[in-house]
Amino acid sequence: MPLAKRTEIRIAGLGGQGVVLAGHILGKAAVNDGLQVVQTQSYGAEARGSAAKSEIILSGEKIGFPLVRRSDVLVAMSQTALDRYLRDLREDGTLIVEANVAKKPSSIGSRVFTVEATKTAETELRSKLYANMVMVGAITKITKLVTVAAVEKAIRDTFKGEAQEKNAAAFKAGLNLA
Repeated sequence: MPLAKRTEIRIAGLGGQGVVLAGHILGKAAVNDGLQVVQTQSYGAEARGSAAKSEIILSGEKIGFPLVRRSDVLVAMSQTALDRYLRDLREDGTLIVEANVAKKPSSIGSRVFTVEATKTAETELRSKLYANMVMVGAITKITKLVTVAAVEKAIRDTFKGEAQEKNAAAFKAGLNLA
């Protein structure tokens, strides 16, 4: 899957929402698709509730600078994340907002999508724990930066047993939402 240019993705939310794992899965999927990838993460000292983000850079060529400067894709899993990182989203970028915890901005030049990841995870999988994989499904369908098969392989390589089944189901639920 050749990428014409460097693409910068930032997934941000709160500790406990699985944003780091979501970035890890997207990064593995991009590698499965043959892309060059850099994935970084940061989170607060608290286990849950503090700021957390995962940044993924994808390219068909060698990545010289490993940090996200202006994101092409911003995924906001919390209002705090949206408020903090919206200014770094490119004018022609893509914004994906978790519907239950962040309000979609009214006027920006980017494409904006609202995804009910948490509600879907609670309804279909009986746990909001899987909201991150629902969001990975939505990101995959909306951006088309990685293939469905590559994400499915990344999930199989990361999880075993029931965790693999639940995360795969959450990913498929996200594909259906977008």
